[in-house]
Amino acid sequence: MAQFVTRLEDRLASEIDRLVAAGVVASRSEAVRLGLERLVDRYRRETIARRIVEGYTRRPQTENEVGWSDKATIEMIGDEPW
Repeated sequence: MAQFVTRLEDRLASEIDRLVAAGVVASRSEAVRLGLERLVDRYRRETIARRIVEGYTRRPQTENEVGWSDKATIEMIGDEPW
């Protein structure tokens, strides 16, 4: 397992210590691991989202590909008793 050594401002270290004391995380190390996992996951998700948008921008869906869902939605709303 890799080990990272870093420095934090006292304010941030105090906030992490509060999280540990409140039982939100078990330790400072867990807080750092969790933060890094979330950072990596957010970057991965944003990258995937950007690629999806780029794909649809290069090749937008046609009316044939999405028209059925609009028609189905209109029919479902029409079937409601309100």
